[in-house]
Amino acid sequence: MKTTLDCIPCVVRQSLEAVRIASASPVVQEQVLRTVLQWAAVMDMNDSPPVLAQRVHRYIRKLAGVADPYRAAKDRWNQAALQLLPDLRTLVNGAADPLALAARLAVAGNVIDFGVNGHLTESDLRVAIQHALDEPFVGDWSAFRQAMVRASRILYLADNAGEIVFDRLLLEQLWPARVTVAVRGTPVLNDATRADAQAVGLTEAFAVIDNGSDAPGTILEECSTEFRQHFDEADLILAKGQGNNETLNECPRNIFFLFKAKCPVVAAQVGVAVGTQVLARSSRTEPEACA
Repeated sequence: MKTTLDCIPCVVRQSLEAVRIASASPVVQEQVLRTVLQWAAVMDMNDSPPVLAQRVHRYIRKLAGVADPYRAAKDRWNQAALQLLPDLRTLVNGAADPLALAARLAVAGNVIDFGVNGHLTESDLRVAIQHALDEPFVGDWSAFRQAMVRASRILYLADNAGEIVFDRLLLEQLWPARVTVAVRGTPVLNDATRADAQAVGLTEAFAVIDNGSDAPGTILEECSTEFRQHFDEADLILAKGQGNNETLNECPRNIFFLFKAKCPVVAAQVGVAVGTQVLARSSRTEPEACA
């Protein structure tokens, strides 16, 4: 997905919120904001929004001298989600369609996104869970179920810390032995890394790898050889979050994107209203190399 002019204000807002978390210094905050505005003025609009976001967050971490500015927030949301897990698992196990309910709850977890809402509360999360149960879900469920049944190797691209607890409910429906979960290789925003996967117990139940990258999405040419091998060999790829959708939407592979449409640009791309729960398929599904 290419960057549009509507994406720029979001990146600027996100940059200011991120540097305020990383540093209390007004000098540092001003320097970051001015630099981001300069970059935005000359950026290649053919790049996806996560490309600029990656550059911004690298700069913030370096300038502030903090390797993982969102570490405390990620720990907090991992623990908050874990407290909800037993009740949610009981709900899934008792559902008439456990797979569909688990997918809805995985989307509910997608609200834990500090790139979109840095002021999320636990009350907001509970509202998101209720919406996930009640609101329409747009997507080709039949195609997804068929792809899931046929696949012998599934690659699950995780998104945010906290959210990965909700992902576990869906992962448990995908026959764990054939699933590999991929997290970010280096901290960026509140995206999940291996440390988060370990903290919520994912590494005990599933094969977990990192992608070797610090982009808030999946920029394949920057990912590790190990990740690329898993990506190329997977029969089915399930990608969580807008960042993965923005970077992989035109990749010619069998990819299903699972996310909540949180901004007008992404919502327009998939043809839904903002706030819609989405199961979208890659616009190209030929088994070719993407990059």
